[in-house]
This record gives sequence, structure tokens and C-alpha cells, in this order.
Amino acid sequence: MNLYSTPRLYLRTWRDSEMIPFAAINADARVMRYFPAVLSQAQSHALAERIRSQMARDGYGLWIVEAKDSGEVIGIVGLQQVDLTLPFAPAVEIAWRLAWRFQGQGIATEAAARVLQIAEPDFGLSSIIAFTASVNKPSLRVMEKIGMHYERDFAHPRLPVNDPLSLHCLYRFSATSSFKTIRPDGAK
Repeated sequence: MNLYSTPRLYLRTWRDSEMIPFAAINADARVMRYFPAVLSQAQSHALAERIRSQMARDGYGLWIVEAKDSGEVIGIVGLQQVDLTLPFAPAVEIAWRLAWRFQGQGIATEAAARVLQIAEPDFGLSSIIAFTASVNKPSLRVMEKIGMHYERDFAHPRLPVNDPLSLHCLYRFSATSSFKTIRPDGAK
């Protein structure tokens, strides 16, 4: 089941029952404000199936984030291969997406720090990237808190140049330089 934990969270593989809460997260305009659009239920289900297929193929992927105290599905976090059309591909990306009511509580930092801790010893991944729209200040803060370092800006190739989300920031994490300095709670 690929179960990992932090003080407040379980990171684990998917169950079929989580398609509906995942679709609700993807349909929330507040959650998706730094993405080009919200996802329909069909689009969300297709994304979940791609995530699950990658996990079966690679042994890692975007895990379900579950609250230890309530068993509630909070969102997803994990590692995935980046789209080959991106200028820094091939690479492995750390990514997260949380339900709106769980944002701003340090949960993304806690979960992402745990993912970076297991990336090299469990999956042989010593270099991880993350990227987001330059206006996505909350995710940029998470990247910095978990020990990632700004590398460069780039225009996302799937967005029009004049789109407010086009300009993206690329961050990188190297296990050899930062791995030992983060704790599961995101503190250094």
C-alpha cells in the first residue's frame, strides 16, 4: 500500500472510493486558481487513472494524503515524471494539491518534506524539480521551506505567452546538498 507517515498525515496508494473527493478538489476554483481551469468529474477521473497507472509502472506517484486524526482525504502529494514538452524534461517532479480547507496549515510542507526524504532511499531519485506559475506564492513558499532552490523562470509551453499563468518558476532539490537538512514537519 506504500504507506508513509508524518506527524499528522498518511501518504498512501489510492482506493477507488477516493475518485469522488479528488474530483471535488479538482472542481474547486479556489484550489485550481493557479491552473488554467477546473477539471470536470470525467477529467478528474482520467487524471486519477493516469496517476494510478504511473504508480503501478514506476512504484511511485502522487499518493493520497489522509489526515491521521479523521481519516479524511486531504489531497495528493508525490512524485511524477514531467511532461516531455517541458524545457527541462526528462525530470521527476514533486507535486501537491490539497482541498481548500486544508491549505495554509503547513500540510503541503509536511507532506512534501516527507516525499523528499524517501525519494532517494526508496526510489533512487537524487534530483527532484518543482515548478509553478510565478504568481503561486503559497507553492513557492512550500518549495523554499522544503529545501528546494530557485533555478530559473520559463514560459510554460502549453499556455499562451500573454496568459497570467504563463511565467513559471523552476525549483530543484538535490539529495546530496539538502536531503539531510529537512524534517517531516518541513523545519530545517
